[in-house]
Amino acid sequence: MTSPVEPPRSPWHFPDPAREPDWADDDLVAIGADLAPGTLLAAYRSGLFPMPLDEDDPMGWFSPQQRGVLPLDGLRVTSSLRKSCRHFEIRVDTAFEEVMRACGDPDREGFWITDEFIAAYTALHELGWAHSVEAWRDGELAGGLYGVAIGGLFAGESMFHRQRDASKVALVGLVDLLTAAGADPYADQRLLDVQWRTDHLATLGVVEVPRATYLRRLRQALKLPLPAALG
Repeated sequence: MTSPVEPPRSPWHFPDPAREPDWADDDLVAIGADLAPGTLLAAYRSGLFPMPLDEDDPMGWFSPQQRGVLPLDGLRVTSSLRKSCRHFEIRVDTAFEEVMRACGDPDREGFWITDEFIAAYTALHELGWAHSVEAWRDGELAGGLYGVAIGGLFAGESMFHRQRDASKVALVGLVDLLTAAGADPYADQRLLDVQWRTDHLATLGVVEVPRATYLRRLRQALKLPLPAALG
C-alpha cells in the first residue's frame, strides 16, 4: 500500500483537541459543514464524526460525552468465535464500496449511511484514508466493517454480516491488523474508536471513556505511524 494523500484543507474550523474544547454537555457538538475529504479528516483529528440529523437538516457532528473504544488487548474472543474465524478469509480494501453499501442497507435498523456518505467515504478511501476489513467465505463477501485510519487512530464506522459471526470475524481481523498479531510496538497506544458502546459491542470488550480521556488518547494516537497493513 502507498501512503495516504493529504487532500486540500477544509474551509471549516474544528476545535484543537489539545485544548480540550468546552463543548456543551451533549454528544452533538456542531451542525453544518460538508463531507469533503479535508473536512472529514479535520473532524476525526478533532475527535468528531458526522451523522445526519434528519433528511432535510444540516449535517451533525458528534463527540460523545462517553466514547466507545475497544482496547486492543481487551477483545473478547469466545471459543465459538475462534472456531468461526477458521472458516473465513480476511481481506483489506478489496470491496470497500460494497462493504459500505451493505452497512447502509436501508432495511437495517438505524439506517443512516446515505448515498452522500458512500460517495464521501469512497473518495476518502481512494486517497488512502478509509479502509474496509472484509470476511470472505467460499469466494463471497460474508461480512465486514469500514472506518478511517489516521496514524494510530482507527475510527470504526459500521459493520455488517451476511453469515453468522462474519462481522465479528472481521473485527478480530482488524485487531490483528492494528497490532500486527501482537508484534506492533505501538499496539498499546493505538486507539480503536467505535463511537458509542452498545450492549452488543460490550460483549466484544468495548468500554466507555470520558470525552476528555478520549481526546487525550487521540492526541497521542495521531502522532503514531499507520499500522503496516494500512500504510
